Amino acid sequence: MVTPTPIPSPGTPAGKPPLLNYILSFLLVGLAWGFTTPFLRRAAKAHNPPSHPLLERESVKRSAVKRKTLGAWFAVTDLVRNWRYSVPLGINLSGSLWFFLLVGGSELSLTVPIVNTTAFLFTVIGEWYVEGKVISRDTMLGMFLCLGGIALCVQSKQSV
Repeated sequence: MVTPTPIPSPGTPAGKPPLLNYILSFLLVGLAWGFTTPFLRRAAKAHNPPSHPLLERESVKRSAVKRKTLGAWFAVTDLVRNWRYSVPLGINLSGSLWFFLLVGGSELSLTVPIVNTTAFLFTVIGEWYVEGKVISRDTMLGMFLCLGGIALCVQSKQSV
């Protein structure tokens, strides 16, 4: 026989997820935002859009609205059709969705700096991985200072 779980009263806290869930969430959003950026840049640099005969029509050339609207449409569709761009873009945008969900359930003054800092850290690591960029000593020092800043932010919230 299944015992029903009691419904908490309005004054009872619903129970917070474990701290590990928040830490993993922060890291995943930072990863989705930061690590995909070098892949997006590489795909954008290598992008060679095809010509579109519709843009060469006289009626389109005469109308600035048509020309700009169709030009934007073709630019977006050409990029979305390129999987080297659209896959990292989809992952990057999913990070924004995760961030939106995360902001609703966590401390804002911790979420924003931690996620943005981890995005920076993952961007540096992504540039090393994708482009073979050397991580200089100054950049490495900056990365450790960022991690120290995150630790200070977390520590300040725990002592309050």
